[in-house]
Amino acid sequence: MAENIKARIGFVSGGSSSMPHYNSFLPIVPKEIEVDFQGLQLYGKSLYEISDKKEIILRRVKEFIAERKWDGLILTAAPTEVLNPGLYDDLKAAVSIPFTTALNACVAALRVYSAPKVLLLTPFDAKLNDLIVAHLAKAGVTALSPNSFDELAVPKRMTPDEVFDLTRKNFAAVGKVDAIYFQGAVLDPVKSLERIESELQATVIASNPAMFWYVLSKLGRKYPLNGYGRLLREWPLIKE
Repeated sequence: MAENIKARIGFVSGGSSSMPHYNSFLPIVPKEIEVDFQGLQLYGKSLYEISDKKEIILRRVKEFIAERKWDGLILTAAPTEVLNPGLYDDLKAAVSIPFTTALNACVAALRVYSAPKVLLLTPFDAKLNDLIVAHLAKAGVTALSPNSFDELAVPKRMTPDEVFDLTRKNFAAVGKVDAIYFQGAVLDPVKSLERIESELQATVIASNPAMFWYVLSKLGRKYPLNGYGRLLREWPLIKE
């Protein structure tokens, strides 16, 4: 079996390695790609517990790469990045394999589709959303974030119909945008992507598909896939 694996991708969360929303990621992974889920266990009850943990994150990620022989790295979760300023640049200096963070991959996807103004939907509270909006602004993306939740008050699983209804309501409220951007896989849009794009006539960028597309593209691999939105279906080239 091992000889059929073409690339081994580390998928690192700041929390647990067994978070339930990982299940939504697996259907988009081809058989020849192995995804190795690892958790840093840096937060429990509150996402804010991961604040100021940059040195620990860098050290643990480098250890994982050396021990587990990864070909590429996905460091998931926007809160991890915005609560540890400079994390992406420090990772770039510290690791030699292709990698991405959630925000980096999604910004890259938005650039491909010339989408500088987006509706941002997350499962986070207003404070975290504001930090993400500010981060995106520095990358040239204007994000409108009309919806926020009390911290950790979002159900661990929203049904595809609930995700669609939340999107439709907020899409109507913000006026014209270039794309819809889902950040935070607890608000899981993967099973709703086709419906949202078809019925709302909008391009949708979601963090898990975007990270997968980005890091495999950086490895020189291409796996177009129907049923999970425009980005994976078209598998465009990254614009440098």
